[in-house]
Amino acid sequence: MNYWLYKSEPFKWSWDQQVAKGTEHWDGVRNYEARNNMKAMKIGDKGFFYHSNKGLEIVGIVEVAKEYYPDHTDKSGKFGMVDIKAIKPMPKPVALEDIKNNPDLAEMALVKRSRLSVSPVTKEEWDIVCKMGGL
Repeated sequence: MNYWLYKSEPFKWSWDQQVAKGTEHWDGVRNYEARNNMKAMKIGDKGFFYHSNKGLEIVGIVEVAKEYYPDHTDKSGKFGMVDIKAIKPMPKPVALEDIKNNPDLAEMALVKRSRLSVSPVTKEEWDIVCKMGGL
């Protein structure tokens, strides 16, 4: 299993909207590195749902429900999407500030590649963040 982090501005697509929908496509990604991360995803991979711009915290856990396929919002045909399913909320949201202050997370893509909308998370990072969030 692989682990991922999905960033979303809560005023565009929030955790509450993801939960209400259950399973939804993750479209609109226009970065080649993020696209390649989505191409590597497999059904059952877990991910953190992160509120960017406002909130700046990991608020939930999601799971890949459908592997990479063409993004209907991309007229160029260069980008695709995956479907993700809401699994559970983070009992205690994990703030970016707390992640940055944890030396064991200094190499996390969220810290090092802060502009990347879909990024990998190592198993060690996953375990640390889950513990920080009360899981």
